[in-house]
Amino acid sequence: MAFKTLQTRTEPTTLEAMSERLAARRAEIGPIEVPRNSGKRRNEAKRALLAEIEKLGGEW
Repeated sequence: MAFKTLQTRTEPTTLEAMSERLAARRAEIGPIEVPRNSGKRRNEAKRALLAEIEKLGGEW
């Protein structure tokens, strides 16, 4: 145990249990639409970088 004085009331959660709970929550909620950044405040260097990525077929 990392902290000898730590007193917890719950058992540790396994990764499998956590992934099952997360999958159930995502199924219940459905897909989440996150709005993209409008890009109004990008500097010239960032615009040039994104333009080059787009030329190469990348999607940023």
